[in-house]
Amino acid sequence: MDYSKIRSLPQMILERAAREGAKPFLWAKHGGKWTSTSWLEFAEQVRILGRALIALGVKRGDRVALIAENRPEWLIADYAIMSIGALTVPGYSTNTVDDNRHIFTNAGVAAAIASTRTLAERALAAAGRSPTCRTVVAIEPPELAQDSGVRLVPWADAMALGATRTDDIDAIVADLRRDDIACVIHTSGTGGLPKGVSLHHGAMLANCEGADHLLRTIGFGVEAEVYLSFLPLSHAYEHTVGGALMPSIGAQIYYAEGTDKLASNMIEVRPTIMTAVPRLYETLHARISQQMTREGGLKAKLFAMAVAIGAKRHKDPRTLTLLERLVDPLLDRLVRDKVRARFGGRLKALVSGGAPLNPEIGLYFTALGLILCQGYGQTETGPVVSANLPRRIKLDTVGPPFKGVEVRIAEDGEILIRGELVMKGYWNDEAATAATIRDGWLHTGDIGLIDEDGYLKITDRKKDFIKNSGGDMIAPARIEGMLAMQPEIAQAMVHGDRRPYLVALVVPRDEAIKAAATAAGKPAELAVLADDPGLRATVERAIERVNKQLSATERVRKFLIAPDAFTVANEMMTPTLKIRRHRIRATHGDALDALYR
Repeated sequence: MDYSKIRSLPQMILERAAREGAKPFLWAKHGGKWTSTSWLEFAEQVRILGRALIALGVKRGDRVALIAENRPEWLIADYAIMSIGALTVPGYSTNTVDDNRHIFTNAGVAAAIASTRTLAERALAAAGRSPTCRTVVAIEPPELAQDSGVRLVPWADAMALGATRTDDIDAIVADLRRDDIACVIHTSGTGGLPKGVSLHHGAMLANCEGADHLLRTIGFGVEAEVYLSFLPLSHAYEHTVGGALMPSIGAQIYYAEGTDKLASNMIEVRPTIMTAVPRLYETLHARISQQMTREGGLKAKLFAMAVAIGAKRHKDPRTLTLLERLVDPLLDRLVRDKVRARFGGRLKALVSGGAPLNPEIGLYFTALGLILCQGYGQTETGPVVSANLPRRIKLDTVGPPFKGVEVRIAEDGEILIRGELVMKGYWNDEAATAATIRDGWLHTGDIGLIDEDGYLKITDRKKDFIKNSGGDMIAPARIEGMLAMQPEIAQAMVHGDRRPYLVALVVPRDEAIKAAATAAGKPAELAVLADDPGLRATVERAIERVNKQLSATERVRKFLIAPDAFTVANEMMTPTLKIRRHRIRATHGDALDALYR
């Protein structure tokens, strides 16, 4: 596909649908069986829903909220909204009523589309407190006890209404331009209330072109690709990759049943490419490593050998001994093939984004025979800026910039971005837009450098640097990543700005919690075991191992065990599983500060 000639995302997907015809496109599980929606069915439903939205009063330029889990209707609704010149405003399925109300009010949405009964109820409650949203279309409509003042339209009724209309959707699509805003995606809010990022069609099409150019080097798109979608489509990362890039190359998209069934879905679907956030790779690393420890014996020794030799080969194949060269192919069959089978057995690449990937995690999976490409970006950049080349991966970097992307490092180390991928601005927030985009350059707030090969390396968030009382600048994300690599620690946040040393809030792994509970004869609950001497000793040993690898200023001197894990539900993590430092500090700041007394 020549992305440079595409004027809008709806044009791109409708043209692709015309070419693909009756081939399967979107897959979802119903009654334990995968069922598909063809390209032609998809395109027809997009047009019908687009006509229904017009009939319900949605006009070009209006904003329409979309709150649903990943499912075929998500993509149908997204493209229906955009096909009539309206703007999609995605919301996470984990959003509370207050979260939805903020988004509805901030974007001034005219209508909302929700999926399940629970999500529809939250959307209706938020709409009732919004000055502009008067219509909610519900895929699974709830039963209302009384009129809420907001029009509730069942999805089936909306589709029946659209089927009676003759509005020329293709004519509207033909009038869309790359510079038109396609969606307003609210940032996940690691530092406060989320802002609405206005992304135009061109930003996401530029991302598609850059990703396509990079992945073609491993045969991407040459034959039918199969993509397993499980990251929320409401996030810019999945919205562009799963919502635009994969359709642009004619991939079949399977919607995972949930993270709890991801392992079985991978085996069933056998994807050729997957995207994920680092938290997934950290979890898989812990599970595989713990399984090998439990099994022990020859199997564990062969596994450890495969990791060691694979890591050595990745760093410099010339350092392999003759014996290692002879053993390596055998380990490929005995160990690495089994690991690849866990992912379905035909993956061309895994892509990591959304947060920094610990290089040790990347090396682990690379050593086990998987191509793991770390990328970098922000919601404000469509979202991808750069990604590692599959045939030349540098695990401590996020790869070279995409085609058409300019990257510059400011004097203070901040990464600046320029190109078509940069957002139009923050919705209804001129001051924030002016502070972020200056002289055409997007100021990312990330600190980094460009190495001798033109690869971008992220060192930390500008605003997340810790400056201790001695004036030393410390990058907490690196230390937190090392702590989370330990088999006893699941999550950690480092604290110590303007303080003499670092302290940490730690969430132990389930195995450590269960072992401490058994030893103490207590329930296996963090709230009960947070002060348990046995659990504290276990965590302390893990921190000591990490401290041995750190400089004196980076070492964690004291720690607390959190009474609860960091989760999306308690608002201490974003939906893409990044910790919300401000929220954690608000809850645990006094206890952390008490460690300095």
